[in-house]
Amino acid sequence: MVGPADVDRLARSMLALLGHDDDEHPTATREATGTWSKAPDFASDPERAAAVKEASARDRERYLTAGLTPVDCRFCHVTVAVKKLGAGHTAVQWSSEATQRCATFAEVRANGGDSSRSKSCPRLSDSIRHAVAEGCLEEQSSAPSPGDG
Repeated sequence: MVGPADVDRLARSMLALLGHDDDEHPTATREATGTWSKAPDFASDPERAAAVKEASARDRERYLTAGLTPVDCRFCHVTVAVKKLGAGHTAVQWSSEATQRCATFAEVRANGGDSSRSKSCPRLSDSIRHAVAEGCLEEQSSAPSPGDG
């Protein structure tokens, strides 16, 4: 029977085979040391820590918003962020406010349903098609994917 120690030995031998050693992957856990981090915190270099924090914030913002265009619903006037990824796929980011103000979702909630389980808002879908027809939204986004930047 294979036990946890066997699995650990196998994993360490595979890492050694690939040129990694234990110094690169400390075995201490969060419970054992009280802290854990995937990356150094640069506590000894505050300037570098600030630069890393700023770059991370920019990367996060780019990842969350790359290629998104604000689109207003022509019916209830909520604004959502939209990116057309092709004819059959549209990414829509709803804010909490837009979800609460959407007339279709409000109707679902009023009837005892859960609006978060709704596939989409048909009125917003019409507004997105209208935005494409008006040239306000690309039919297929030309923005690079967030990881390519």
